[in-house]
Amino acid sequence: MKALHLISLLLQYPTRDLQAVAGEIRQRLSADPALPQTAVAACEPLLTQLATADIYDCQEAYVDLFDRGRAHSLHLFEHVHGESRDRGQAMVDLRARYLDAGLEPEGNELPDYLPLFLDYCSTLPDAIARDTLAEPGVVLIALAARLSDKGSDYAPVLALLCEIAGLEMDEEAAKALPPAEDPETLEELDAQWEEEEIRFTADAAPDPTAACPQVSAILDRMRAPLPDAEPATSAKRS
Repeated sequence: MKALHLISLLLQYPTRDLQAVAGEIRQRLSADPALPQTAVAACEPLLTQLATADIYDCQEAYVDLFDRGRAHSLHLFEHVHGESRDRGQAMVDLRARYLDAGLEPEGNELPDYLPLFLDYCSTLPDAIARDTLAEPGVVLIALAARLSDKGSDYAPVLALLCEIAGLEMDEEAAKALPPAEDPETLEELDAQWEEEEIRFTADAAPDPTAACPQVSAILDRMRAPLPDAEPATSAKRS
């Protein structure tokens, strides 16, 4: 599933280098017989935007969509663990999985960053790649639904990932994640990202924002090693 690397590029912060290769990405995705071509064609608006729009407009739109709040975050574990300590351990386990596959993540992105996870999946044999991509399926489905509701050109890219993974995008799965609303002001943004106070009590009250068991079980699979995968020889994320 080398195409997953191309899709990972589309989900990264737009750069002039990405603009320069947008046409090639379009050609390679369209020529890949393993991909659902109807879903690939639906990505055309984003590819056109990346290739022709002003780079600063693309970057501003990207930050506003993915970095301003948590509803559309491309960090997979954030949708389940938030900023809790559980997310930290989950990322340690996921990074170990990358290392076991012979991959050394580069740059400053966290292990649960979706484009990085797609790069990892792209090194696996096709069947294993699809199964691995399906592991955070509830997150992918919810992101696709939320981006579609927002009318974003990025929505078809998430829908394409869901089709590759063989995920059924039903309404129940789309609403499986805890709801998340993007802040409307800078003050609301600061409040949303404010570090929560840590308290130690004998009888802690139930967390009303805790992830549903279905989502947690799926992401537990992501943290587990993949015994059937053949290690990659020498690949690094550029």
